Amino acid sequence: MARSGDQALGRRPQLSDEVAAYVRELIMSGQVAHGEFLRLERIADDLGISVTPVREALLSLRGEGFVTLEPRRGFMPAPLSRQDVQDLFEAQAYFAGELAARAAERVTEHDLASLDRTQDQLEQAARARDPEAIERANHQFHRVINKSAGSPKTSWLLQLVVRYAPRRFYSSIHGWPQASVDDHHLVLAALRSGDAEAARHAMRAHIRHAGTLLVVHLEAQGFWDAPGDRRPPAG
Repeated sequence: MARSGDQALGRRPQLSDEVAAYVRELIMSGQVAHGEFLRLERIADDLGISVTPVREALLSLRGEGFVTLEPRRGFMPAPLSRQDVQDLFEAQAYFAGELAARAAERVTEHDLASLDRTQDQLEQAARARDPEAIERANHQFHRVINKSAGSPKTSWLLQLVVRYAPRRFYSSIHGWPQASVDDHHLVLAALRSGDAEAARHAMRAHIRHAGTLLVVHLEAQGFWDAPGDRRPPAG
């Protein structure tokens, strides 16, 4: 389940924050759902770390209302409805759209060249079905736009919401890599033309599209079925 390089987690600062991000992604990608317990030892083994930062991360997620603690039994994800998922992506779409609109008015030729290179990398990674390269290129594409916007507070607000998106497992969601490739072209076109409203619309449509694909993915995995009825994750 852990991606290459997860062993390096133990050398990073704020390890419990890294683990919390990993657990959020496990839940949001449908790897584990309400009614199933989060096994501390399994998570620690997957990340190549001790159990202590895993416990700290789960306590932090409990404070966010993202997991619950069952006395003498352990931690499990809090209930997460379809509407919850849609709300998270709607909030993400709002802030990402605003940043794209502001970027359209400030983006430089250097930024556009960087976006073109990154988009090429994304398309190559999608053709090669390389999940880590897909994730890196997609992250870099959005990072360039968000930095170009020159709105650090709005970027910070976006980051608060984005942490609930399963970035690490996005490439495993059916249709997502190609949808990302296609949607980015519309965003790029709006940025090149300096059309703030078109950039806002294209980015919000892109994020909402991702949210819809995630809901479909979770439904296919039986995420909202009773625990005993859930199908195992594909692959």
